[in-house]
Amino acid sequence: MSLSRRGFLGVLGGAGVLAAGLTGCGGTGGGQTAELLRSRIPLPPKFRVPLPIPPEKKPTRSVPGADHYDITQRVREVEIVPGYRTPVFGYDGMFPGPTIRSRRGRTAVVTHHNELPVPAVVHLHGGHTPPEHDGYPVDLIHPEGWRADQHGGHMAGDTRRGSREYVYPLDQPAATLWYHDHRMDFTAPQVWRGLAGFHLVQDDVTDALPLPHGDRDIPLMICDRAFAEDGSFRYPALDPSLRHTPGVRPEYMEGVAGDVILVNGAPWPTLEVAAARYRFRILNASNARRYRLTLRPRPAGGDSFAQIASDAGLLAAPVPHDRLDLAPAERFEVVVDFSRYPVGTEVVLGNDLGSGSTADVMRFVVTRRATDDSTVPSRLAEIEPLLPGPSAVRREWHFTRGVVHGHQGWTINGKPFDPHRMDARPRLGEVEVWRLFTDLHHPVHIHLSPFQVLRRGGRGPGRFDGGWKDTVDVRPAEFVDVAVRFESFAGTYLMHCHNLEHEDMAMMSAFETT
Repeated sequence: MSLSRRGFLGVLGGAGVLAAGLTGCGGTGGGQTAELLRSRIPLPPKFRVPLPIPPEKKPTRSVPGADHYDITQRVREVEIVPGYRTPVFGYDGMFPGPTIRSRRGRTAVVTHHNELPVPAVVHLHGGHTPPEHDGYPVDLIHPEGWRADQHGGHMAGDTRRGSREYVYPLDQPAATLWYHDHRMDFTAPQVWRGLAGFHLVQDDVTDALPLPHGDRDIPLMICDRAFAEDGSFRYPALDPSLRHTPGVRPEYMEGVAGDVILVNGAPWPTLEVAAARYRFRILNASNARRYRLTLRPRPAGGDSFAQIASDAGLLAAPVPHDRLDLAPAERFEVVVDFSRYPVGTEVVLGNDLGSGSTADVMRFVVTRRATDDSTVPSRLAEIEPLLPGPSAVRREWHFTRGVVHGHQGWTINGKPFDPHRMDARPRLGEVEVWRLFTDLHHPVHIHLSPFQVLRRGGRGPGRFDGGWKDTVDVRPAEFVDVAVRFESFAGTYLMHCHNLEHEDMAMMSAFETT
């Protein structure tokens, strides 16, 4: 633990904020471990702006087997709320960042240049990535001119100045991945300020399926934010400069939730659609807010969504849902058939875990009839079951409030994160069973390799647990068993809570694959 974080937790311990029963507090709606942060400007009217689609990044050069990209992280003012200018930390100055689209087995080499006023780290979430390119939280990219005494509590890692090259082999099935900041102690405020973008992987299996494609294959990055009087992002950081002292004000230790819902960076946008099938790649990029997505009105003749993929790739077969529960960092790929609505229908993507302004996400308007050659086939992909044998290693991980250097904080197995301590050494190629226990809502993310949910609370997997996952929503006072097999790369990786305030306040664990 750094001295700055130790002092921060002393502030929190003195405040005594970690009382029981934090879920559903602060006006966020039910089922949340977060506190609502309200905007100080009038909220913009809903459904007035069109849904933006993040532009696709073009390679700066391509060679046999690899595509090279350059992304510059910089501060830029953008209009999010009409009439206001919001400074964002943006990949290429954009929020969300540009989408990278790659092909399985074709290496993506992404060089990130840091022109921000603070250090940064990049993690490809869901990427099967060598350890030196995974975005370990102390492997910093320092901006030019950053002084050694400005570490802001960081322990030294493999730091670079100005830029860093990340190499992603992408020898993995097609999936909706995303990249975001992973700076130790400051991930939450830096993602809140805009450091997130899509990285989509394609392969021959997905290409052969008659799913919606082209303009009817749409990524949706959903997140919540709050705005200050001048239109800037409001966030309860102890150090708004993000240079020295990490953490949030004590009352927001359980997580920060905003009162404005953004989709692809726009507040409550509208998308005009044809009466046809659409594929939506839905990402919950919120710091702490969970969503229960529904369609209002529901379509005639069946469930609202046909889920075709989870975090790390296609399901074996489509799964119908009338709602989608998404914890932070989870992804769902779904098909919605708008031909089941009359032309002229307005369809709201609602959030049943929200209230007031956060009960709606966006709106679709069915504007026209159209030909549609897409279908949702009954079989999608072959999913190898991970079957742990009787001698499989079993590990238990407890995600709880706990004592952190004499004060209350967020811990795993009662310990705060130490980037130099390895809490497990799994062997490559062997299936292990990891049991995840929680006190409150903790969305647990495991780096390097995806996993399969075996049991939830002593029963079978839940309705949203199918397929290959890299993040699982573990609910209060619950345990989840997952089977995981780490492959290909030996080195140091992370498991952590993807409530980003919890992550910043020590709820991470390092392990070394051997």
